[in-house]
Amino acid sequence: MNLQVCLRIMQSSPVKTAVRKSKPTPSIQSLDRGLVILETVAKSPRPVATAELADLLAIDHSSAFRLANTLKRRGYLGCPAGRTDYVLGPTIWRLSRQYDWSNMLVRVCHEHLKRLAGEAGETAHLAVREGRGALFVDHVTSNQVILVSGQTGESVPLHCTAHGKALLADCEKPQLEALFGNTQLTAGDGNAIVSLDRLAEVCRLTKAQGYATDAEEFHEGIRCVAAPIRDKDGAIIASIGISAITARFPEEHFRASGEMAAKVAREISDVLGGEG
Repeated sequence: MNLQVCLRIMQSSPVKTAVRKSKPTPSIQSLDRGLVILETVAKSPRPVATAELADLLAIDHSSAFRLANTLKRRGYLGCPAGRTDYVLGPTIWRLSRQYDWSNMLVRVCHEHLKRLAGEAGETAHLAVREGRGALFVDHVTSNQVILVSGQTGESVPLHCTAHGKALLADCEKPQLEALFGNTQLTAGDGNAIVSLDRLAEVCRLTKAQGYATDAEEFHEGIRCVAAPIRDKDGAIIASIGISAITARFPEEHFRASGEMAAKVAREISDVLGGEG
């Protein structure tokens, strides 16, 4: 957020003004260190020792131990049986289970979704990954007489929709095999992708260009583009895109519409603390 600039007119000299920038609110060092510890433990594939935390924070061992032990007492960290290093504790799991992340995304993204629908003049959707499907968690329609039918709460396949491919953009063939197995992919009503090799190629293209397309692959007569939304670590957490009937959405419009969706996706990623 930009710092506010305060202007004060000096009464003693009507031709002079003084410009003073407000100072950023100072952080609480111990809280900041505690959050660094949580992020470090969450990202580590193995338990993290106190000595590692001390080195990371550039503090002495006893200070690192007190910080970590405080988090452990509150349940944010835990220690495997018989060990003195740290993993995430049950409080993190409980809070994550209680919080409605999809609702949080809707609140953050809805105004962006409305703007995308308005600029495109078509229906815009927000989706998250749920198993092998892309779940629509929000949508905004345009004032067109004929609208795309997909609505909030509907789930569509990952492999043959723009939203699904946007959500899979970072996946390579091993990840796709782990998700879908080695069986042939199920075709939709249209010209769907049915092989993992082809899907892996499409994922690479989607990642490179920043958006995915669906040229009547899932439903005949419907075309879509969608772009991935990323969190602060660059991981894909959602997708946002445009859907329209074929008569209003020729394939030569894919690039301009895809870039429009990608721009909005980057703006949302920035709001979420992402890298864009």
